[in-house]
Amino acid sequence: MKDLFLKEIKKNWPQVSQTQIDQWIASQEIYDFWNQQINVISRKDMDAFLIHHVLHSLSIVKLLQFQPGSQILDLGTGGGFPGIPLAIFFPEVKFHLVDSIGKKIKVVNEVAQALELTNVTSQHARVEEVKGQFDFVVSRAVAPLSELIRWTKGKYSGTQRNALPNGLICLKGGDLKEEIKAVNGGHIVEEYKISDYFESDFFETKKVVYAVKR
Repeated sequence: MKDLFLKEIKKNWPQVSQTQIDQWIASQEIYDFWNQQINVISRKDMDAFLIHHVLHSLSIVKLLQFQPGSQILDLGTGGGFPGIPLAIFFPEVKFHLVDSIGKKIKVVNEVAQALELTNVTSQHARVEEVKGQFDFVVSRAVAPLSELIRWTKGKYSGTQRNALPNGLICLKGGDLKEEIKAVNGGHIVEEYKISDYFESDFFETKKVVYAVKR
């Protein structure tokens, strides 16, 4: 799995530094330690951690390269996905990781500290308690698209600094037709197959979904 991960990183992003690669690799051992104290990742998934969690999170980069100074909210981050891998990729972008379960935020804090990520903040809260506005909200399989859109209303900055208009980017799997249909006409929704980016069979049904207000 490590070899496949390194191959995909070098093929897709030859510009990343050895320091960034070392941080992604090191994160597996750190998560393995904390996962034994506080179960935030399926144990059977840990062997495929770099593909199923890190590379999966980085599929968002294939859709959009966040500009320096961007502010990103990771909603329902769990143990830190997609926020932690993205924070390593974009050291000049601020990531605010939020989850309603305190023990998951404890893991986020420990991992960010161990990896010396100065661009990560965290909050044990529900989304409605989060103050401030962001360029993008990212999320991984937290809730149906219509709910994510409703929860994040008013959370977007009016300043545009990226190649796409500010909006929601989430990682989802399977057939999303009904989920997208449930979103009212006030939003444009686009889906992208992650299997178009990476070779692993794991991504066969996985998608990056982008939703923005019309």
